[in-house]
Amino acid sequence: MQLHEQIREFILANLVVFDDDVDFTNDDNIFELGFVNSLFAMKLVTFIESEFRLTIESDEMEISNFNTINNIVNFIQSKSVYK
Repeated sequence: MQLHEQIREFILANLVVFDDDVDFTNDDNIFELGFVNSLFAMKLVTFIESEFRLTIESDEMEISNFNTINNIVNFIQSKSVYK
């Protein structure tokens, strides 16, 4: 499974909206769209660290690293062998 698909599936499984027709692109800001909340952010960090076996340092906890699928994938690729 490609990283983009894997991240999209995680986001879709953790949406805070109850709409089956939620659609967003890899560049859409999922926080600004209201699809996720701060609890999701913590789940996302835990998911990334466990799924991709990497550590996210406190200085890397920038929303810009996690607000779009493309930014999340770029962050993972910058930290790991998923380049």
